[in-house]
Amino acid sequence: MNSNQQSKVPMHAVEVSSDPGALQGARRATEDAPGSAPPSIPPGSDSEVVPRARRRTFTNADKRRILQAADLCTLPGEVGALMRREGVYSSSLSTWRRQREAADLAALAPQKRGPKVDAAARIDALQIAQLTRERDKLRVELDKAQLVIEVQKKVMALLDLLAVTDKRGNT
Repeated sequence: MNSNQQSKVPMHAVEVSSDPGALQGARRATEDAPGSAPPSIPPGSDSEVVPRARRRTFTNADKRRILQAADLCTLPGEVGALMRREGVYSSSLSTWRRQREAADLAALAPQKRGPKVDAAARIDALQIAQLTRERDKLRVELDKAQLVIEVQKKVMALLDLLAVTDKRGNT
């Protein structure tokens, strides 16, 4: 190595003590010293990832379990303790109860018999019905137009007949 490329290190930094306790003591002394706080990050830097708040979601099994536990609570304050323990609001409990009742009612409702109609087939059937009505309406209009044309042909034939007889009578 050239002398230009060598790193220049002060002499006192190169010397190593043979006593490891001395180094540890020196580190401890500098760590505890008020002037040797770890370097702080300036407030304007973006090196920290800011956590984004996420809404807590509950699975259906969790909702059923919490509702069952809430239904079993009989003493005053037990439901509040349950809600604090589970991290649930009272509005969530009431919403879940409504959803459970609606699901129970839907399960008890009589089911329509026969094959299930899917949405695409229903849309196709509605479109076919609309096109059929439009076709029938256009057929009625065509029949009227053809009738008018037939009448006009007959009127023309009569006028031609009158014109021929008029020529014979005048001459």
